[in-house]
Amino acid sequence: MSVGIDTARPPSDRSLLMPGRRHMLAGAELVVAVIVAAVVASIGLFVIAQVEWPAFNSSNVNGALTTVGQVVSIALLVVAALLARSGRGARIVTPLSLVGISAFATVTLAMPLGATKLYLFGISVDQQFRTEYLTRLTDTSGLHDMTYFNLAPYYPAGWFWLGGRYANAVGQPAWEAYKPWAIISIAVAATIAMVLWKRMLPTDRAIAITIATTAVAIMYAGPEPYAAILILVGAPMLVTVLHALRSGSGAALLAGGVFIGVSATFYTLFTGLFALIAVLMTLYLAVEVVRGAGNNAVDPKAVRTARVRGVGVLAARLIAMGVVSGLIALVVWAPYLLARLRSQPASGGTAEHYLPSSGAQLPAPMLEFSLVGLLCLVGLIWLLLRHRTRTVSLALGISVVAIYAFCLLSMALTAAGTTLLSFRLEPLLALILSAAGVLGLAEVAMAAIRRFGDIRFLIVVASIIGTVAVAQNIPDHLSAEITVAYTDTDGDGVRADKRPAGAESFFPQIDQAIRAETQRPRNDTVVLTADYGFLSVYPYYGFQGLTSHYANPLAEFDKRATAIENWAGLQTPDQLVAALDSTPWRPPTVFLFRYSADGYSLRLAADVYPNDPNVTRYTVTFPTALFDDPRFTVTELGPFVLVVRK
Repeated sequence: MSVGIDTARPPSDRSLLMPGRRHMLAGAELVVAVIVAAVVASIGLFVIAQVEWPAFNSSNVNGALTTVGQVVSIALLVVAALLARSGRGARIVTPLSLVGISAFATVTLAMPLGATKLYLFGISVDQQFRTEYLTRLTDTSGLHDMTYFNLAPYYPAGWFWLGGRYANAVGQPAWEAYKPWAIISIAVAATIAMVLWKRMLPTDRAIAITIATTAVAIMYAGPEPYAAILILVGAPMLVTVLHALRSGSGAALLAGGVFIGVSATFYTLFTGLFALIAVLMTLYLAVEVVRGAGNNAVDPKAVRTARVRGVGVLAARLIAMGVVSGLIALVVWAPYLLARLRSQPASGGTAEHYLPSSGAQLPAPMLEFSLVGLLCLVGLIWLLLRHRTRTVSLALGISVVAIYAFCLLSMALTAAGTTLLSFRLEPLLALILSAAGVLGLAEVAMAAIRRFGDIRFLIVVASIIGTVAVAQNIPDHLSAEITVAYTDTDGDGVRADKRPAGAESFFPQIDQAIRAETQRPRNDTVVLTADYGFLSVYPYYGFQGLTSHYANPLAEFDKRATAIENWAGLQTPDQLVAALDSTPWRPPTVFLFRYSADGYSLRLAADVYPNDPNVTRYTVTFPTALFDDPRFTVTELGPFVLVVRK
């Protein structure tokens, strides 16, 4: 993945190698980076888990030790950058930088979460369906919908499938493996980003950019780990995409196609944005070709021919990259697309029906009153000044334009009753501007040295202070997310803050009762429940999903909701059994209700977009008489009522 970037550095021995050898070396470096990050993160998680720490939300001990770990990690990175700058200790620069960045990512997340088995946001809100997906793909290596029986998945399974293999390898239940897998995968992404930046920039700048972008990725996208991975790797890979389109390098085209294809297996929204960026890059280069073709030509026909040929070559490169990415995307998307091509019924999915206040405004991280905001502001200025002279700045600048265009398109689509969920792009914008900000500050530093003399020591010290200040603020920035990880009841029925557990503490008993009554595997049992945390912990299939926004369109969420409401309105067990047997979907054989004075209740959700919040909750109550029949077994467990159809 060698990228020819116009940087002011002397040629290294690596640049004298044959292209094939360079690409092999790049691949080897990436493999080493992945291994180092996985080992460092695993050791860090293991060591932290050996101590019984206090809860983050009731003690400052974890915060203090997080800062210590961050400072040590940053020190390793500073030493690596200084060695690279001086040209000494070349053999230890790469190991130091890889260990330093993976340790930084690990300690920043693992230490604040040291006393809980749960990740940021626990098993609540969006993390509930993500944990459910990981549970499903831990239970099976095949592609399956997270909730619904015998459906091809709609949400990209890449990160969750890999996480399932990790959970299988370490022998942990998925809900417990979520935290270490998230942290390890982010650490791995940080080291991959380090290797990519080092192939296009001087090592010291690459280290500085990676530490800045890793901090920003954790701050802004940490709760959504697969998004953090994509934006960390995405920023340098977008430079590779521009280089591929401009140069036609086969290796770069392949690398760009592989990246966009892999992103399609991780996150649909970002893949759409990356594809838009590639198209805008092609258009920009096409304009350059059209303008440049007539500079030295006199014959109008020759000019037209040169322009057409140049634009055609660019289009061919874009198409080649698209073919590669499309083939990779099909690894995950083929089952769902085949189902739609076969006209399998689909309705009720409303994934794009969400417009928070942040989605109604253009993101502006460069205007935030913080060190990150200042860095983003410097980055924006640098992009505006250097976009014509540097490949890196042009790639990042086009990416910024694409993000804002995507946001405006998303806002415009609200008039048509939908959105593109553009508010989720702010982490990538902040990361790109931060990367540019580091390069901008590097130029400012060089200008200051020319003006004031040798003040390199002052610059280094100021940079370290700023980096530490941003890093140690990350746990506070994520304090709400960390607190939920301590206050949620985990799969063992325990709250990490040592306070009384919630109703979820009955889940293990409910699981035992279901298995005893049904005598069937969990993955062969469909449960109707509104307590979706149960499905996050155990791989039962659900009859209905959490909300329509996370529901597979093939599941027909809206029709299932109507069926549940109709069942609740029935009068006799015979009517209920007949209705269950006639449903077009596999019916539930287990019902997990909450007990109420009026009967057995389920608290369901309905889409009310364009309102914000976009979900309204309503209660459906089943008369107890519907299950007063030998064909059903009714068991009360705490606040729950478990009904099993024999």
